[in-house]
Amino acid sequence: MKTRLTLRLVLSALFSLLPMLALAADAPAPKEGVDYEVIPDGKPFAPVKGKVEVAEVFSYACIHCAHFEPKLQAWKRKQGPAVQLVQVPAALSSSWVPYARAYYAAEMSGVLGKTHAAVFAALHETGALPMNNPSADELVTFYAGYGVDRARFNALLRGPEVDARLEKARAFAMASGVRGTPTLVVNGKYRVTGGSTYDDVLRITDWLVARERGARK
Repeated sequence: MKTRLTLRLVLSALFSLLPMLALAADAPAPKEGVDYEVIPDGKPFAPVKGKVEVAEVFSYACIHCAHFEPKLQAWKRKQGPAVQLVQVPAALSSSWVPYARAYYAAEMSGVLGKTHAAVFAALHETGALPMNNPSADELVTFYAGYGVDRARFNALLRGPEVDARLEKARAFAMASGVRGTPTLVVNGKYRVTGGSTYDDVLRITDWLVARERGARK
């Protein structure tokens, strides 16, 4: 009796998935010029041998990036070791530069994992941080709440290493033809441009990742 019940439950679960599987099978292959653009002479932001890079150009001040972030992190958790997500803070607007600098200062301070989602929440949910042009003192005070040394973080914000990382991020966004956020770039070669929903964007990304992995084989 228990075996029959278990089999019935398994079959029921499989049948419930059939509409979704059919929808996925019917989804048309992404089209160049519609769903993605080929980047001439494009290169990954931080290439790692044997991995396909998916770079997200984002801004903490971008509400769409804030909404996309949970889905992107859920997508990341489903990827195998052959795919690497790299997040690249945008400096497309001068008012976004302080948050891009803060991202790299947090990375260098070892607190990025604790603060990344918190910054989005501070801007778009609680208002604990201003939307644009935060002062160095506001940023230092916020990150100090996550255990960073105030003086060191302040020095990093203004330091040459953050300057260099920010310039690299800016150059990558420009070379990749990024005009808005969030934008996904696959292996430096393809800029995702299509998708009416975040799920569509990630479906196109999966297709491009599979294409890159196939090309390597």
